[in-house]
Amino acid sequence: MSHTHHNNALTLSELGQQVRLKGWVQKVRNLGGLVFIDLRDRHGITQLVVKPENPHYEAALKIKNEYVITIEGTVIERESKNKNLPTGDIEVDVSGLTVLSTAANPPLIIADQTDALEEVRLRYRYLDLRRPVMQRYMIMRHDITQAIRTALLNEGYYEFETPMLGKSTPEGARDYLVPSRLYPGQFYALPQSPQIYKQLFMVAGFEKYFQVARCFRDEDLRADRQPEFTQIDIEASFVDETDVQALVERVLSHTFKTVLKHELTMPFARMTYADAMRDYGTDKPDTRYDMLLKDYSALFAGCDIPLFKDKQAIKGLVLEAGATLTRKQIDQLTELVKKHHGEALAWLKYEGGALSGSLARFIDQTMQDKLGLKDGDILFVVPGSEADVAQSLGVLRETLARMFDLIPKDVYHVVWITDWPLLEYNEEDGRYYAKHHPFTAPADPDMLKHDPAQALAKAYDIVLNGHEIGGGSIRIHDQAIQKLMFKTLGLDDHEVKRRFGFFVDALKYGTPPHGGIALGLDRIVMLMTHTENIKDVVAFPKTQSAKDLMMQSPDSVDEDQLEALKIKVGE
Repeated sequence: MSHTHHNNALTLSELGQQVRLKGWVQKVRNLGGLVFIDLRDRHGITQLVVKPENPHYEAALKIKNEYVITIEGTVIERESKNKNLPTGDIEVDVSGLTVLSTAANPPLIIADQTDALEEVRLRYRYLDLRRPVMQRYMIMRHDITQAIRTALLNEGYYEFETPMLGKSTPEGARDYLVPSRLYPGQFYALPQSPQIYKQLFMVAGFEKYFQVARCFRDEDLRADRQPEFTQIDIEASFVDETDVQALVERVLSHTFKTVLKHELTMPFARMTYADAMRDYGTDKPDTRYDMLLKDYSALFAGCDIPLFKDKQAIKGLVLEAGATLTRKQIDQLTELVKKHHGEALAWLKYEGGALSGSLARFIDQTMQDKLGLKDGDILFVVPGSEADVAQSLGVLRETLARMFDLIPKDVYHVVWITDWPLLEYNEEDGRYYAKHHPFTAPADPDMLKHDPAQALAKAYDIVLNGHEIGGGSIRIHDQAIQKLMFKTLGLDDHEVKRRFGFFVDALKYGTPPHGGIALGLDRIVMLMTHTENIKDVVAFPKTQSAKDLMMQSPDSVDEDQLEALKIKVGE
């Protein structure tokens, strides 16, 4: 059953050669007695021809799409050539044909362009993955993974695995829990990340570790998030922030150059968390285009605008040449802003020398001069709290950039977001939570002790084209600082011992300064393959409601399985 060539290899240089090919039937055409078969494998397509005098002619007439066949034949020159195919100058005159497997009519078109709904694609994922575009995504995922692995190995990192069954430490997203049969009423948790384990590798003295790690978070999904995902987990000893960042820059530069033949600009840009929120309204700014947020609080302070009265923040943005927006479109944008916690969307057009919009009657010539609008511009302003104004304007900025095609294609902008807040306060719970995780080192331990609300972290995220593709930090290696961190988070000694006792014990035995990062492999592949749906680069993904339509899971289980686990399911 061996073959001599794959289905993207034959050209005029192989004329007259005897070849053996195998694959799936992409298409069958009967033209004037000649039967033409497009044979597909993961490399491409070869056209076969079966003539009426051929002893396999009757068998060829019965072949249908997606049959698996193997053939023997002679390479001949095509009369009607196809310049869109690498093999478009030749075809194979079949002398032997064997049907290895028949196929029912598939429920979706096996081609780059398919009319199947996503639900159908996911239900028959094994067929969806036959589509050449999907195979390119998955093969590129392989290439990206291997390029990252090679770069880290060349940097002297060891690849280790960590357990999938661990302990629930609910400080972030919800854990997926696994009941124990041997210990009824007790549970393992699937890892949200190998965070504690990789720090223990540093305690153990390995100094450099990485892993292509499967992680699990029971949280609401979106286009670039799955309940189970893959991250490139990295940790190193005796490093600071700049060491980790420089390593990641080398790794990603190698990966982009190897896979895409693209040179990333190094070193990557850097931006503080505060500047990102101020100028972009998000901690994952897309820096491929301008349209920055501006603070209009002082400018509108003297105006009697009811909408702006007693507001913490009054910020906005100017869309150049945006005066073409209709009132209906502006109303839709207003609803978008409100959906993302903006109180209202005020606007001002400057068109043909005249002002219009909800702010127009409040603007005199002096104010107009200070605004500096050019003919055709539109100004959007949102009042409210600092956090709500930033979030809603950040979403508005991204939406307008897509509407007006302001985002350059085939451009990669990478930026480090640094100087993160160490903690965030939850009014409802009346306590602080770690902005990243409770093992993140404070930039200034005294600030953590005396003014935790203002404490900054030795933390950093990496953002590619407006998507967070990784996050990391320098970790706490000092027992006293870790104890202070737990105390600030409102965890008493009993709770610390219950959740993290083994880890706190480990810090007693000589822990080196260490830090690392986790890179989101799925998102990196999504961005490098130019798809906007992360499901395209995950072999067997879940739906937005966390269901596997192909396996029909989650599903009920047999009563005897529940009995063995001492679990009863409520109505």
